[in-house]
Amino acid sequence: MDKTKSEAGVVAVKQTPAQRKEELMRDGEFYRAGVAHAKAQIKHGARPEVLFHSAVDHATFALRSRVDSLLHPTGYSVASMAPYALSAVKFIRHRKLGKPALAVSVLLGVAGWYFKRYRAQHAVDQAIDRTTY
Repeated sequence: MDKTKSEAGVVAVKQTPAQRKEELMRDGEFYRAGVAHAKAQIKHGARPEVLFHSAVDHATFALRSRVDSLLHPTGYSVASMAPYALSAVKFIRHRKLGKPALAVSVLLGVAGWYFKRYRAQHAVDQAIDRTTY
């Protein structure tokens, strides 16, 4: 193989036709292997269990990022709260308190919603009173 330097400073290698053919055949093999790999990835990604797993991963990430953003002002994160939450869930399952715990969480959710609504309404009433007088 002879090396020559072009005007741009790039070293070009002169190849015999047999060497060039061998290089092109190798490139073609790599290309075909890449195409076969891409087709296999597409087939694998289109399977129902893979689609379901991807959807669950996406939903989990969205939920965790939402909870992290809600906990950010308090200085906590999902990762720091997870051990406590898991031990609470373990306790609830061990004592078979699932239904009462669900009822308490629903009641707390409703109470939180009511107090939030009450506060918003109370703030609007106070703003109206201040502008009236």
